Amino acid sequence: MAQILTYNQIDRQQWNTLVRTSDTGTWFQSPEVYDFYTSLPTLLEPFVYGVEESGELRAVCVGYVTKERNPIKHFFTRRAIILGGPAIANGAAKEEVTLLLSTLNLKLSTGSNAPIYIETRNFNDYTPWKEAFEAAGFAYKPHLNFHVDPSTNNLSDNRKRQLKKSDAITELATNESEIQEWYMVLTELYRTKVKTPLWPIDFFLAAYRQGIAKFLLVKYEGRVIGGSMVVADERTVYEWFECGLNSEFKDQYPSVLATYAGIQLALQSACKRYDMMGAGEPGVPYGVRDFKAEFGGQLVEHGRFLSVCKPMLYRIGKWGVKILKSKK
Repeated sequence: MAQILTYNQIDRQQWNTLVRTSDTGTWFQSPEVYDFYTSLPTLLEPFVYGVEESGELRAVCVGYVTKERNPIKHFFTRRAIILGGPAIANGAAKEEVTLLLSTLNLKLSTGSNAPIYIETRNFNDYTPWKEAFEAAGFAYKPHLNFHVDPSTNNLSDNRKRQLKKSDAITELATNESEIQEWYMVLTELYRTKVKTPLWPIDFFLAAYRQGIAKFLLVKYEGRVIGGSMVVADERTVYEWFECGLNSEFKDQYPSVLATYAGIQLALQSACKRYDMMGAGEPGVPYGVRDFKAEFGGQLVEHGRFLSVCKPMLYRIGKWGVKILKSKK
């Protein structure tokens, strides 16, 4: 009979094997990521649940609930995010997956400090498990993404021209001051265009210190003008954050160089995929999607699964985000 496991009960070797072999396994579901989340107690509250059948781990789900130092901001913004989606054994039964997701939904959605919503941001195809998600109280929401095969050279002619024209260089960050300089560029992007919450600098410095991520910095005349933060497993390099001072250095194309450097890193690492981690909702104009499309990737719709725990606060939050994004 299938049973639910918590962190101390999950065999770490089985956990690593499941993530590595599952068609839905990603770096974001690994023990390494849970350890990273645990090292950031002031920023987030990590969680992990597994389901076991006859001593074999059949699925695992790693995520975090956001924290804010400001109690009022925390009340209106707390959310549970499962990056990549759960790692599910290829032969798992629907009942096993439903048990995992139902337990996770119940455990997270009860209590006074429950998140406003729980969301899985899928990087792979969960079509075989859609009924299991729905049975556990999750609704499917369409969302697009680009997967780039780094072994191909399908860049648009425009991207090839920009790469050739730029005099900027791309190199790995080698000290914390460079991370801080890059973070200032990222902060400006989120303030002026993205307009959604951004982790404080502590998150990025921890990722650098722990070797969790690589920071590919774009430099021009000694100044950091853009770059990306990427993470990787054996199969995929993920572009977690990317930014560039594209208006100020319009002839250097820092965002183009940052993304291209990530694709080249995937190629050098013999990874089969460069994951751009999101391209917006289908049918909704989105400049970021247009930008990413020119790198020759495959447009996929693996969507998201959503469970709303606090409907009123969720509606208020959606309204607030819409207002923020409408401001110039």
